[in-house]
Amino acid sequence: MTEPAFSEAEQVIEELMGLHPKGFDLSLDRIRRLLEGLGNPHLRLPPVIHVAGTNGKGSVTAFCRALLEAQGLSVHVHTSPHLVRWHERYRIGVRGGQGQLVEDADFAGALHRVAEANGGQQITVFEILTAVTFLLFSEKPADVAIIEVGLGGRFDATNVIEKPAVSVIMPISLDHQPYLGDRVELIAAEKAGIMKRGLPVVIGHQEYESARDVLVTTAERLGCPHVVYAQDFSAHEEFGRLVYQDEFGLLDLSLPRLPGRHQFANAAAAIRAVKAAGFPVTEAIAEKAMTSVEWPGRLQRMTEGLLMAHAPEGAEIWVDGGHNPGAGEVIAEAMAGFEERQSRPLYLVTGMINTKDPVGYFKAFADIAQHVFTVPIRGTDAAIDPVVLAHAAFDAGLVASPVSSVAEALDEIRERIDPDQPAPRILIGGSLYLVGNVLADNGTPPK
Repeated sequence: MTEPAFSEAEQVIEELMGLHPKGFDLSLDRIRRLLEGLGNPHLRLPPVIHVAGTNGKGSVTAFCRALLEAQGLSVHVHTSPHLVRWHERYRIGVRGGQGQLVEDADFAGALHRVAEANGGQQITVFEILTAVTFLLFSEKPADVAIIEVGLGGRFDATNVIEKPAVSVIMPISLDHQPYLGDRVELIAAEKAGIMKRGLPVVIGHQEYESARDVLVTTAERLGCPHVVYAQDFSAHEEFGRLVYQDEFGLLDLSLPRLPGRHQFANAAAAIRAVKAAGFPVTEAIAEKAMTSVEWPGRLQRMTEGLLMAHAPEGAEIWVDGGHNPGAGEVIAEAMAGFEERQSRPLYLVTGMINTKDPVGYFKAFADIAQHVFTVPIRGTDAAIDPVVLAHAAFDAGLVASPVSSVAEALDEIRERIDPDQPAPRILIGGSLYLVGNVLADNGTPPK
């Protein structure tokens, strides 16, 4: 595949990467210095919904955006990381319609201004990109901004936001242990760092009671009005509908457009967060949001594109960037749900990076996947060698084969299938980097 030519903005980012400090120093000092030089644009934002968590950040951000756009509001959205192009991190709000990814000229202009203000001092790329977020969002009017945390919370560059309309903490599990801690309680304490004294907090579904306790205790200590999933608000499926409930009453809605039962809790957290931020959520607004929400690369169905020529005829292909044990569990649950509705043999095509727990991820699929094909990932030096990754799959109780590409994996599956059996279900995932490779190679990047 031919790589797309770099845009001006992407070329500037490549140049700025040389300023990254050695090691990984989580700190707010650099970003505060930089923002001061830019005139503190983070203090001139519209109301902010600030989102942290290990899993579900992107989904709840997508639901919040859908809920707000469903009522005609203009919504700026910052997400991290991107899949194919850096531009995906910035969605610029448009009143009365869906926001659009930032124009390259606007992105490049903001990058040049941020680089000039930084003056060649050491800085991380994420800090540069966060400063760009604040610059773009402060200078383009909008009704609300949704800002997703990059890593952790307490020392994340986005945590210079002083007065969020609401802080949202999504499910917490083990990930980024070298930076955040090796216990969920420690990770929860880092994520809780985005809470601001006396301001609203929404705590999403938490698998670990110990993590939930840390979040609730922190909210109470800071005097934050807070609500907790399954205690103060909830959502469940009933007769093929999504029933949401909180202290204000019930909403009877269509099931979310995003597949998987885990999305019920994500949708509920978004509804409650938008309310806590001071925006109305009627049944009509929520209904429109559930049927229009979109979030590329997370249980996204691939039905067309260049890679489809390699897939078995009639195959059902999904891509998902989930990359830790917690994500593996919810994705495996979704695959099991698909199996209940229509039985198909499940194959995994997996690539991961070396900061993740591949055995923990693979264990979730041990009883449902027939075979794993492990693949390399372009664009990162941290990719796990496919042979090593295949051994991790074996350790988790799966049968695995290393191959050179996703296309080769699809070719192998096509050769293996029994023509008398249902066409296979194929899950391509294990890393957002891999999903980005796949969407680029398939010719279907996010828009």
